[in-house]
Amino acid sequence: MTAEDTSPDVQLTDDHRLRHFLSIDGLNRPLLEEILDTAASFVEVGDRSIKKVPLLRGKTVVNLFFEPSTRTRTTFELAAQRLSADVLNIDIARSATSKGESLMDMLWNLEAMASDMFVVRHSDSGAPYFIASQVTPNVAVINAGDGRHAHPTQAMLDMYTIRHYKGGFENLRVAIVGDILHSRVARSQIHALRILGASEIRVIGPRTLLPVDIEGLGVQVYTDLEQGLRDADVVIALRLQKERMDSALLPSESEFFRLYGLDEHRLRVCHPDAIVMHPGPINRGVEIAPEVADGERSVILHQVTFGIAVRMAVMSMCISGQEGGGVL
Repeated sequence: MTAEDTSPDVQLTDDHRLRHFLSIDGLNRPLLEEILDTAASFVEVGDRSIKKVPLLRGKTVVNLFFEPSTRTRTTFELAAQRLSADVLNIDIARSATSKGESLMDMLWNLEAMASDMFVVRHSDSGAPYFIASQVTPNVAVINAGDGRHAHPTQAMLDMYTIRHYKGGFENLRVAIVGDILHSRVARSQIHALRILGASEIRVIGPRTLLPVDIEGLGVQVYTDLEQGLRDADVVIALRLQKERMDSALLPSESEFFRLYGLDEHRLRVCHPDAIVMHPGPINRGVEIAPEVADGERSVILHQVTFGIAVRMAVMSMCISGQEGGGVL
């Protein structure tokens, strides 16, 4: 089963609340705004001396990361703990699946332990959809990144960051720069920006790192960095995902930085109040210069902070959807 084989409706309950959170595509603006508004109510939890609320007390969240991640797994773990859930991190490399146990046998065993939520990161596009189609009705599934397909919570924390600094989306020109071809983050960002009403969405990169059908997502395509950045209000840099490249799509990292790397000189054509974002991990001197990553325009560390609140919002809404009520 691939992501394209499964309707986005699997994410929603009959009364259109979140049951799972697998993709931005197919969701509507009120639901995305509900996620952002719910996250806003959780941001201040991180400033408390006791950083916990009791909303998921007694619930068990299982992190199933089939590919490595530090930032995403850690923020999901913190989000669950701040909601007072019990958290189980499965070491996939040392789990029974490495000894021949099937994925479904592992899931059924975890369900038998009264798990309430699976947070899934997988190198295969559509894997979280497959898991969501197999779990019992009382288990929620959240996609923490699948192949080249989607990374919906990253997109929503990016949307929260944009709204926090810009107030809204209607008059914004957003430029996404870098390896669009291999980026599940870019796909989810584009869907979210379109749904939330951004006035202009631009993608910038060499032709070898742009999907051939990218215009179909409603974006403007640029291969010249300066033209694409001109008057942009938000600039999102993406890393080169060399682990997903099947062949040499670029001469070198230094050549990429020469043509597409963000530095202060190149950003001069943006709107004076433009912010710079990056989903991480950052490759300094490849897609972004250190003075930009650490500069006044950068909101990169704020993205990480907001990500905990956004993931708290998604988790609480999915559990609530499973139980048939509003946000707990």
